[in-house]
Amino acid sequence: MQAPKGGRSDQVTADAVPRLDQEAVAAGSAEIDAVSGATYTSAGYRQSLQSALDRAGG
Repeated sequence: MQAPKGGRSDQVTADAVPRLDQEAVAAGSAEIDAVSGATYTSAGYRQSLQSALDRAGG
């Protein structure tokens, strides 16, 4: 996943990604809710996860 870089974005991403990981595992898909305050990170995460699932045939 390509996350936003720099300043506050680094902290938002560091906080959001573990929560997104948990949601993705629980859902078993890329159909997960965004993390509040991390809209761009959440959208990029979903897109990256869906792409990886498509490549894996999932």
